[in-house]
Amino acid sequence: MPRPTRRIAPRAAIATTLAFLTLVSGVRPGMAETFAYVGNADSNDISVFKLAESGEMTPVQTAAFTGVDKPGSSTPLAITPDHRVLIAGVRSQPFLAVSFAIDPKTGQLSPLGNGPLADSMANIAVDSTGKFLFSASYGGNRVALNPLSPNGVAGEPKQVIPTGLNAHAFLPSPDNRFVFATNLGSDQVLTFAFDAVAGTLAPSDPPVTKVPEKSGPRHFVFHPNGKFVYLVHELNGDVAAFSYEAKSGAWDEIQRTTALPEGFTGKPWAADIHITPDGRFLYASERTTNTLAGYKVDATSGKLTTIGSVPTEKQPRGFHIDPSGRYLAAVGELSDSMTVYAIDQSSGALAKLKSYPTGKKPNWVEFLTLQ
Repeated sequence: MPRPTRRIAPRAAIATTLAFLTLVSGVRPGMAETFAYVGNADSNDISVFKLAESGEMTPVQTAAFTGVDKPGSSTPLAITPDHRVLIAGVRSQPFLAVSFAIDPKTGQLSPLGNGPLADSMANIAVDSTGKFLFSASYGGNRVALNPLSPNGVAGEPKQVIPTGLNAHAFLPSPDNRFVFATNLGSDQVLTFAFDAVAGTLAPSDPPVTKVPEKSGPRHFVFHPNGKFVYLVHELNGDVAAFSYEAKSGAWDEIQRTTALPEGFTGKPWAADIHITPDGRFLYASERTTNTLAGYKVDATSGKLTTIGSVPTEKQPRGFHIDPSGRYLAAVGELSDSMTVYAIDQSSGALAKLKSYPTGKKPNWVEFLTLQ
């Protein structure tokens, strides 16, 4: 008796099925996947979301800190350049850098280990070699450098350096030759020369960039072309543009504008600042008005043109832009949620898509695209 013949689906039918599955799931075979990580201070955890091409967020994990009992005032996050490790700064005693392995397929976090921080650190960052962790202490008026082990866990602080009042951000230059520390209470930015081979910091020349009195320099971001840097000031709501000299590390102010909505008359309380990966648009958050301000960036002059402000989460201490430059996610410390916006690729205008619950007191967002 002849065997029954096995039907083989035509290629066209297979292609149609794959296209249908792609339409339903929003995922193409082999496409890169993007994840958002939200640091939640009061719940001592990190909310992990998966970002679809449409801008939709799907919760995939809540990662808790091990060995941490008390909430801190914020939860700064940093991701190593090889995309293998996420580090969270814990601002309650004992002050810790908590390292998580990032699953390259799912984006989920697994505890790796904890390392000591020199103080309660408002900001952490990893150098471009992935071997060192920079941190800034707002209350301790100092910055520190920790070595990172090959598995991404911080070792004992190698250098702890006194600064002016209220060190807030401590970030390396794009070429990793300098590290800059904002001093919110002393209205200055300190410049350190960084030896990435020896892992040491030394005062640079010039060592200080002064900004207007009582402006409160807080966070800053470099233009992707490395020629400009943008600084948001907490106390007066200013956003300043500087030309950047890569050889000397010098900042030279070229423009000063504001993150405050038109007609604002209250007490400013600006927070975060980020630029799109292509360098065309810049955004800053302001907590008194619960708004996000947008700017067009001239790549030749570095100067900003105001787009306008949009309402956002209550007390937007942190936000970030996804690696594609198409979406912005902002979190609210007093709303315990995150709102995602689409970035208009022509104008830079923000259009609200949807809000999502997070942990308690969210204050930091990091995006990561995994191949």
